[in-house]
Amino acid sequence: MRVPVLLAAALVLTLVLPASAAAHGLVIRADLPIPEWLFGFGAAAVVIVTFVLLAVAWKEPRLEEPETRWLPDAVGRLVTSRSLEVLAGSVGVVALGGVIWAGYTGTESPNANLAPTLVYILFWLGFVPLSIVLGDVFRLFNPWRALGRAVGGMLARFEMPEPLAYPARLGNWPAAAGLLAFAWLELVATDGDLPVNVATATCIYTVVQFVGMSLFGVQRWCEQAEAFGVYFNLLSRISPWTRDDRRIGLRPPLAGLAAVEVRAGTVALLAVIIGSTSFDGFSGGATWQDWTRTLLDLFGGLGLSARYELELAYAVGLAGAVLLVGGFFLLGAALTRRAAGDPRSVKETARRFIHGLVPIGAAYVAAHYVTLLLLQGQSLAYLLSDPRGDGSDLLGTADWTIDYGWLSPELIWYLQVGAVILGHAAALAVAHDRALVLYGDGRRATRSQVGMLVVMVGFTVLALWLLSEAAKG
Repeated sequence: MRVPVLLAAALVLTLVLPASAAAHGLVIRADLPIPEWLFGFGAAAVVIVTFVLLAVAWKEPRLEEPETRWLPDAVGRLVTSRSLEVLAGSVGVVALGGVIWAGYTGTESPNANLAPTLVYILFWLGFVPLSIVLGDVFRLFNPWRALGRAVGGMLARFEMPEPLAYPARLGNWPAAAGLLAFAWLELVATDGDLPVNVATATCIYTVVQFVGMSLFGVQRWCEQAEAFGVYFNLLSRISPWTRDDRRIGLRPPLAGLAAVEVRAGTVALLAVIIGSTSFDGFSGGATWQDWTRTLLDLFGGLGLSARYELELAYAVGLAGAVLLVGGFFLLGAALTRRAAGDPRSVKETARRFIHGLVPIGAAYVAAHYVTLLLLQGQSLAYLLSDPRGDGSDLLGTADWTIDYGWLSPELIWYLQVGAVILGHAAALAVAHDRALVLYGDGRRATRSQVGMLVVMVGFTVLALWLLSEAAKG
């Protein structure tokens, strides 16, 4: 494989695909000081330069066995105390109950009911930066884990059968399926934001978690199969914070990714995370609207109502995005295997380098949803005061409004591009460090990562193009 040809192809891609700023339902165009295509060119160039710097300066593995600086024991005992865990878990359970209560008893207007915003903004997006910066804080607030542990504690006085052994073949597949179902509710279902449907989906998911925890145990189920616990734990591996029993320490950022246990379904899980976010951006653009009309014409002979034809079209788009991301990563694994002369299969090579997709997933979420979190997240101030939309004012903030002016379009654009570049540069570092561990020789490790570089540049360009599509929509 010839490096110049690959790099030239990557640079050509950055020139032919446009870029601009957008965010999930909140499209804000910026009058940028330089042409938009130049941002795409620069982003890809930064990723390539990062690859070169890693090859020159990163000669030994640094993430596999990082040095950890442990905080004083008193800090560890406080952070890992039972009291704090019970308090945080109680907050999570109250929030879970609030979603169900507001969803079933409040107004059916998604913008005036607390349930959709609590789920799609505070929960789904709010824990992303918390996990990346502070570590696995969701583990403390996880309402299903808290309820499972509480019920288990009450039943401990009785003679109960031992949990079943969790099948290795299941791995992270239940978590991947859970995230895909959540993406379907958010992106495919035409009424997925209706409060009553959000509450119903929450109840169904809660029942599934209780069944899983009762069969396989709370700890094992939450670590491997509970979708959001697994998702936020993956993101938390980017954080410099780590925990060992009751000790809390600091380590180099990204070092936690090396310790991720890759199970059956882990690759699919990351493909769902990146693919669903990609489709969210793509589905807001003009290209997808053209494709939708084509798909609706194709489905016209199935005898479905207009609603179900539209949902089927979006379901096809979501599935296609997930498969495309998974296939693209497998292509990178195949190129890596070939360049390194690795006797392992493509599937096994992909499993060994899957850690690099976690920063990309974080970058995609940050780039696509930064404005939604920072702007629409302000609605929590008045929704918490009037959770059912019935005119109450519990906190005295029901008349507050969203301030859309505190973030300029230019700043939003820079935040989005910065997230994309930083995420992909971090992914290259993780993959390079893993290559040094697997292949030992620095030259062989660098050569193996040329294919992964193409994948990273491709993901970078894809992210910027998706932002552009949403903005044009």
